[in-house]
Amino acid sequence: MSQDGNIDERIKRLVERHEALAQSLELLTADVRSLESSVAGLQSTVSSLTETVGKHDQYLSTLMQATSQLLQVAQIHEQRLTRLEE
Repeated sequence: MSQDGNIDERIKRLVERHEALAQSLELLTADVRSLESSVAGLQSTVSSLTETVGKHDQYLSTLMQATSQLLQVAQIHEQRLTRLEE
């Protein structure tokens, strides 16, 4: 009897452990699915930001060229004024 009770207790503990592990696995699976969804959202955001940064780079390049041209025009006018003052 003692041995049967011992085996029954062991089986009961193993079943409880198995159920606990199954629940943990279900929770982990849900977490992984949630993370996959979050990562997909982040990938979309990164793609959008990459596109936006590319547009900003083009805009800054255009702005730098225009600034350089304005500087040249200002220097030319300054030289003309200097010659007129002489």
